Amino acid sequence: MVISELVTNALKYAPGPVLLELRLEGGLVALSVRDGEPRFPVVGDTDPTRVGRHGLEIVTAVAHDVEVRREPGGKRVTARVVLDGATAPAPVPAHDGRRHRGRPVTGGGGRAGACGQGGRRR
Repeated sequence: MVISELVTNALKYAPGPVLLELRLEGGLVALSVRDGEPRFPVVGDTDPTRVGRHGLEIVTAVAHDVEVRREPGGKRVTARVVLDGATAPAPVPAHDGRRHRGRPVTGGGGRAGACGQGGRRR
C-alpha cells in the first residue's frame, strides 16, 4: 500500500520519470520514490467526511517515519516500514529534509505537490 501510494502520487502529480528504490536499513525497509516535482507533498487536516486524498495520511500512520528531501530536479519521498518482528530505531531528523513519525508530511516547497492538493494533474 505504501509503495502504491507514493508511486501513484508521483505519476499523477510530477513531470518526467519516476524512480522507485527499496533498501534494507536494519529492521526497516526504506521505500523511496524520486520524481521531478520540487514542491513537497502536503497532507490536509484529517477529515472523515472528505472523499479521497487520504493516501498520505495512511502512509504516515503505518510507516515508522516519512521523509521528504529536495534533490536536483525534484524531490525524494521515503517511507520507512518496520519489518515483521524487528525493533525499529528512533527516527532522526534529516538536516535538509523533513521527517515525521506518524504525522502529516509537510514541507517548505510552496504550493502542495504530490499529495493532490494543488499539484499538477495529468
